[in-house]
Amino acid sequence: MTHNTKDYVVILFVFLFGFIIALAGSHSSVNYNAIPLLLICLFVSFVFHWIAFIPSYLLRTEKYYDISGTASYLLLLFTSSYYTVQITDKTLHTRSVFIMFLVAIWALRLGIFLFLRVIRAGHDQRFKKVKEQFSPFLVWWSMSALWVFLTTANALTAIINNYDSYDDLYFYSGTFIWIVGFSFEVIADEQKRRFRSLQENKNHFISSGLWSISRHPNYFGEILLWIGMAIIAFPTLKGWQYFTLISPLFIYLLLTKISGVNLLEDIADKKWGQDEKYQKYKVNTPVLVPFLK
Repeated sequence: MTHNTKDYVVILFVFLFGFIIALAGSHSSVNYNAIPLLLICLFVSFVFHWIAFIPSYLLRTEKYYDISGTASYLLLLFTSSYYTVQITDKTLHTRSVFIMFLVAIWALRLGIFLFLRVIRAGHDQRFKKVKEQFSPFLVWWSMSALWVFLTTANALTAIINNYDSYDDLYFYSGTFIWIVGFSFEVIADEQKRRFRSLQENKNHFISSGLWSISRHPNYFGEILLWIGMAIIAFPTLKGWQYFTLISPLFIYLLLTKISGVNLLEDIADKKWGQDEKYQKYKVNTPVLVPFLK
């Protein structure tokens, strides 16, 4: 069992960062037994992930990592909506219900997709070494807990505020951007799945469809849809709650600097770095935003 002090410091920092955003988002908001509801959502996310970590570490498996994230998203939606109704004695308004629907459909689609993918592959290469070590593996689960909370922070705040209007420019423009981002992610994932399902494409890189205009179109879609969600939530926020709009920036940094683009680019360079076709593809295709090199 590997224990590294630095890992526990990282976990503490991760939790405290989420705690600060939760406190800011709780400004002039709903409390349950004197505890801000958004702060309760933060605790739920971390406790759930830490509980799910235990059997995953004992079994040395990463197969339940992504689907646990999906379950956590649904749990936070339930927690925020249920207690908002109980505390305020009001039904959820259309904007809150719509936000819940968007987050739920995205979480279910992506979680099931990733779960089936890791089941078919038998492993997730990100966890090849780390799943054998206690504290480094716990860092990943703690990061997932923060990921779930921060991505939904403004959405949860909007649900808790239960804004009674949806007929505004923010709602329609944010919804449009969300749909474009969600479509990008779904189509890109399906194109890659079909590409990899063909035996003749084994050990080859995909450069067709949306992958011809971006080397990571699924990540571009992911970032875009959370920008859309932030726009939908924007008019429901007030005071320090605007700090919850950090969600898209956090997602961008995490996907491009920590666990997404940078890792996949390194893997691709090692695998196809000497391939002239890949070198040409890399030079001519934007890394993330289509048509923007």
